[in-house]
Amino acid sequence: MSNKMHIKLKVNGKDEEFLADPRELLIYTLRERLNITGPHIGCETSHCGACTVTIDGKSVKACTMFVAQASGKEITTIEGIGGPDDLHPLQTAFKEHHGLQCGYCTPGMITRAAKLLEENPNPTEEEIRFGMAGNICRCTGYQNIIKSIQAAAAEMNAAKEAAE
Repeated sequence: MSNKMHIKLKVNGKDEEFLADPRELLIYTLRERLNITGPHIGCETSHCGACTVTIDGKSVKACTMFVAQASGKEITTIEGIGGPDDLHPLQTAFKEHHGLQCGYCTPGMITRAAKLLEENPNPTEEEIRFGMAGNICRCTGYQNIIKSIQAAAAEMNAAKEAAE
């Protein structure tokens, strides 16, 4: 008898089906099985947030979730937020406002920030600091990350107003 479980995921809009050990961590499934390498393995204890993804509309740290728990769910990683030819406003803002240094935490930061701006389109600095508290950057002083999120929020709000 096999210990493998049939897993179905929708990752960045693409349906994925495979057999996996149900105790396989989602971060390893994404990176090693599906070759989605944006989410990084940092602390493996949910403290750093480098592995942050969005699952069914909620920010989740993929290093602490089993693939069996994610089966049947919709997952968005940094690769599903924007790409080289179509950057998300957060990606542009992080670039323009120096919201990244080495870049290791950046995919998780942007993935979490996208969800934060969806939940609160016009956050204060304090709300950004609170909303991003689960994502650690060891290179910056966070000020440029906050500036980047504020700039993206302003751009996204202006685009929304222009569309209305």
